[in-house]
Amino acid sequence: MRRSSITFFYSSLFFPRAIRDDVRTLYAFVRTADDFVDRIPQDAKGFQKFCEEYRACADGSECISEVVQEFVELARRRRIQRDWVDSFLWAMGQDLSKAVYTDISETLAYVYGSAETVGMMMARIMELPEESLPCARALGRAFQYINFIRDIFEDAAMGRIYLPFEELRAAGLTEVSEECVRKNPDAFNRFIRGQLKRYNDWLKEAENGYRYIPARALAAVKTAADMFNYTASVIQRRPISVLERKVKPPRILVIATGVRNFLRLTI
Repeated sequence: MRRSSITFFYSSLFFPRAIRDDVRTLYAFVRTADDFVDRIPQDAKGFQKFCEEYRACADGSECISEVVQEFVELARRRRIQRDWVDSFLWAMGQDLSKAVYTDISETLAYVYGSAETVGMMMARIMELPEESLPCARALGRAFQYINFIRDIFEDAAMGRIYLPFEELRAAGLTEVSEECVRKNPDAFNRFIRGQLKRYNDWLKEAENGYRYIPARALAAVKTAADMFNYTASVIQRRPISVLERKVKPPRILVIATGVRNFLRLTI
């Protein structure tokens, strides 16, 4: 987690210890699955073996992988639904075969599996009520979408376009490339800011669920959300920044924001 995500690692430090340990178990499982399909070259056989081991272990067979074993134990203890995990693994498997998402319905089908399910798993780890789940889904959706926006060129270099391609073309762009964007900066700005509006709408929906989260856990969740908002605000001001660098908050900002949220919410 420390290597892969500054935001999630330092935000997670503000969870109570029991929740923090479970969050790390969840993160290890989803990151391992993601790594199989994101490495170059992709490890399709390794991913398939990982999925098969998870399903066998979930059905009661002996686990070989510590990552899988600890996640299966977590899922049983925290009542994480099997269909959520299956949807997550389906989405990861899409990265082995599907490259371009044509419209928003295709994008959101992927986002449900890759991120909304993780939001619901987090809700179960924090022992939130059932009525919190739509908000948990919205938060996962918002987080994933800002990553799509931030990483649009990085993903394109791997042959993937997650943001709706028909909306890209409607904005006046024919492809995701530096040459195309440099020739049509206004079109790119319109497209990215339109996508950011979706992010903002979903984040507002997610914030309705904050009332279900205990103060200590909310400090961690809100810190992560604040950092995604930081990324969104940087891109909103200058969309072309996603071409020039990977927009992400500095470590000191994550820590300072976490401390501020912790003090405001728990004292």
